[in-house]
This record gives sequence, C-alpha cells and structure tokens, in this order.
Amino acid sequence: MLLELKNLDSGYGFLQVLWNVSLQVERGEYVCLIGPNGAGKSTTLRTIAGLLTPKKGDILFQGKPIGGLLANRVCETGVGFISEEANLFTAMTVRENLAMGAYTVRDKKKIKENLEFVLNLFPRLRERQKQLAGTMSGGERKMLAIGRGMMATPALLLVDEPSLGLAPQLTVDVFKALDVLKKNGITLLLVEQNATKTLQVTDRGYILEKGKIILQGKSSDLAQNEHVRKVFLGV
Repeated sequence: MLLELKNLDSGYGFLQVLWNVSLQVERGEYVCLIGPNGAGKSTTLRTIAGLLTPKKGDILFQGKPIGGLLANRVCETGVGFISEEANLFTAMTVRENLAMGAYTVRDKKKIKENLEFVLNLFPRLRERQKQLAGTMSGGERKMLAIGRGMMATPALLLVDEPSLGLAPQLTVDVFKALDVLKKNGITLLLVEQNATKTLQVTDRGYILEKGKIILQGKSSDLAQNEHVRKVFLGV
C-alpha cells in the first residue's frame, strides 16, 4: 500500500472539517476524491501534504507514518502536492520555478532528466522558460505548477482542482498531462470539480460529504451509482 489514511480527523484550529476519514491508494493507481464545495476534499490533501496537522488518526506513506510532519519533510518522502492556487514564485522565471521544484534532489543528472521530461510534457513551458511566472495566463500557471511538482520525481502526486478556472481546451491539455504522468508510473490522488470527466479517467474514487467518506469503489461503478448521478453528474 502506497498511501493509507486511518480514521483521520483534521481541520483548521477549532474548526473540524474531516471526521474519521479512511482511504487507500495503491502504487500506480489513479484515484479521485469527489464531493461538494466545503466537503473537505482540499483539507484532506493539505493534511496529507503536511500543511495541516491531523487532530486524530494516522497517515501512512509506504508503510511509514507521515502525519504531523512538516511539509518539506513530507515532500522529501516522495509526496508531491499541487494546490489549486498554484503558489508559484511570480517574480521568478519559468525555469527558476522548475528549479525550485527540484530542491530536494541532489543528483544533477536526475534534475536534468526531470526538466526535459517536464518541458516535453508541456512544450509551452519550453517556449517560455525565461518568462516571469507572474505574467503567464491561468492555464500556463497550472502547467507550471504541475511541472514544478514533477521536478522532485514524487512517488505520489496530490493534485487539487487542476481544471479550476481553465478554458475547456486547457482543461483537456491538463487531463492529458495527468494521464501521461500515470502512464509513467506516477501514482495520483486527484481532487476535481468536474466529476463526469474525473470518473472517466480515474481507476477508483471516494465520495466525501460533510467531512465523511460516504461511498467508495471503482470509478466506473460510482458513475452508475444513483446518488452520484443525481448529485454530481446532473443525471
């Protein structure tokens, strides 16, 4: 088991958002977490990534506890996190942002290989290596955020709302990129507002409502579930 959450409670200060959340992600899987706004999806990813400290429960990555570790320590274990805000260094160039993503990698050859992989994945970034991140479009920033997340060669990539605010064609491009990552052996845990598309491309899914997991299963089965179809797919 690559990632396992056991009876996780989490939140912000006195505000508890997650209640007894348990989920598993096998190595090589593409898993989604679906739910309405405010259900706790982003909170789940932020807690795994070390940006929030669990109130209760365990987070195991490759069998070792990481719950409560600082975010940089979690990153060093092999967990990458791409937030919905992108959180780029806007006064730095595309190339410099990508370099910052590899700060935990000591092997210069590996850094060079990762950079070439990212630039092949997003040719637009290759064209704009000297451009300041703050001057890029929303779609380009999202590509850069994903690319920066790949520079550390994570075993698990947490991706929060990759299509948020993007035009339809850019959304297609981002999903294509995530598919390429999956085919290259990266395990993905995806939070995404587009439930229809998400259930089409992922292997398994969890439905989160009011901070609790209410359903789980193969994505194809969830897409046929009456509750999911009514609430999330508009059928």
